[in-house]
Amino acid sequence: MGEFGLFGDGARVELLDGEVIEMSPIGSPHASCVARLNFLLMRAVGSRALIFPQNPVGLDNYSEPQPDIAVLAPRPDGYSQSHPTPPDVLLLIEVADTTLPFDRDHKSFVYARSGVRQTWIVDLTGDEVLVMGSPAPDGYGRVRSLRRGEQLEIEALESVVLHVDDVLGPDWPVQPVR
Repeated sequence: MGEFGLFGDGARVELLDGEVIEMSPIGSPHASCVARLNFLLMRAVGSRALIFPQNPVGLDNYSEPQPDIAVLAPRPDGYSQSHPTPPDVLLLIEVADTTLPFDRDHKSFVYARSGVRQTWIVDLTGDEVLVMGSPAPDGYGRVRSLRRGEQLEIEALESVVLHVDDVLGPDWPVQPVR
């Protein structure tokens, strides 16, 4: 859609169930969390997966969302020939500060229906991470709420573990260079 100039420069929209959805502006807490996730995931997965932040994922003919982070199976072309599709996706992550009901009740349903094997929703307001798995046509069959002190695992990548505290911040999991 954007490639064909249907929307103005800088328009933040995504396609979900055939509907063009205007995306919320990205505030500082949201941006910081996405940057933290990007850093943590790149360090944790190394060359075992590609971290694909805020880029399109083609779920079907009617949905091309732009999740905050997609963790993808490596592909020789690095996804330069086509957007990733559900079989390529190891994990989708949405960061929610003002969009939790939409992400939890609508977007995750579309992800599950499309066969995305695992989704995390980082709820900045509720200070938790919702971990969803076992996708089915009517939504995810398994939903857990993880809080500070607990660990997150990417089901498709054995031994990749993140700490909820690191994901939620506000402190960065690294020391600044001096």
